[in-house]
Amino acid sequence: MTDVLILGGTGWLSGRIARRMLVNGATVMCLARGGRPSPEGASLVLADRDDPAAYDAVAGRDWDHVIDVSSNAAHVEAAVTALGQRAARWTYVSSMSVYSDDATVGADETAPVHAAAKPGDEYEYGAQKVAAENAVRTLGERALVVRPGLIVGEGDPSDRFGYWAAAFLRAVDGPVLLPNAEGRSAQVIDVDDLSEFVATTHAAGVVNAIGDRHPLAEVLATVRRSAAYGGDTVTADDEWLVENGVGYWAGERSLPLWLPAEMAGFMTRTNARYRAAGGTLRPLDETVAAVIADEQERGIDRDRRAGLTRADELELLQRRG
Repeated sequence: MTDVLILGGTGWLSGRIARRMLVNGATVMCLARGGRPSPEGASLVLADRDDPAAYDAVAGRDWDHVIDVSSNAAHVEAAVTALGQRAARWTYVSSMSVYSDDATVGADETAPVHAAAKPGDEYEYGAQKVAAENAVRTLGERALVVRPGLIVGEGDPSDRFGYWAAAFLRAVDGPVLLPNAEGRSAQVIDVDDLSEFVATTHAAGVVNAIGDRHPLAEVLATVRRSAAYGGDTVTADDEWLVENGVGYWAGERSLPLWLPAEMAGFMTRTNARYRAAGGTLRPLDETVAAVIADEQERGIDRDRRAGLTRADELELLQRRG
């Protein structure tokens, strides 16, 4: 039986990885701060990763596979120091945000990355992930670094992809504000496809785990169709949106998936190595249908971490005329 330690295991992605490992017949232990339960069938060790003794309870044994998703480089470095010599395999879930070149279309895993974060630096997500990767890669051929792009699916806590499902659903037959999608692309990976890959692949090295490239207009049309939206859309150009306080990509008062034109490479990276390593991708329609159902269950008018409120959207549409 495979003994798996997941540093985390109670969150959105790490919990799914834990459940997939359990389905595979593994014995799974999760190490987490607490506050959320571990998946049924997995054991849980409570530990604060800021504590130098965080790994003491799990460091005295061999592990077939250690999996970490942290975006805190110090946590990852400490884990590698404490557990690395007794781990037969180590998977680190990093991010496409490590890349410093967001302009080159079709870039692969050899594209340049940001400078690694150093102790005392102001927190920068991409730089932290780079430093964490560097720590994990000291384990050589035992290590896999997975770089996902935008992870989407049921329960997504970021609210980015789900915003568009909510926007079309809540409008009913009223207008919906869209960004100019001309020349824009979108790449997403379903959380369950990513979990399956982490749980089953034997790959080592670095792998971009991302979906196929789709025109942004096609993605929005797919969501619109799945939501059975019958109203009219209003497209605003970049300059108008920015002038009216609408942000790119994520966060409050934003239009998720919309990126500056100069970031043409951000959602157009190659996934050839992911495919070659056994990674699979479900049809976009299937992911969108699951997100539609999830947004309906969680509430399309709930407070969100990304996107426009309906009130803000209507106010912008009124300004747009």
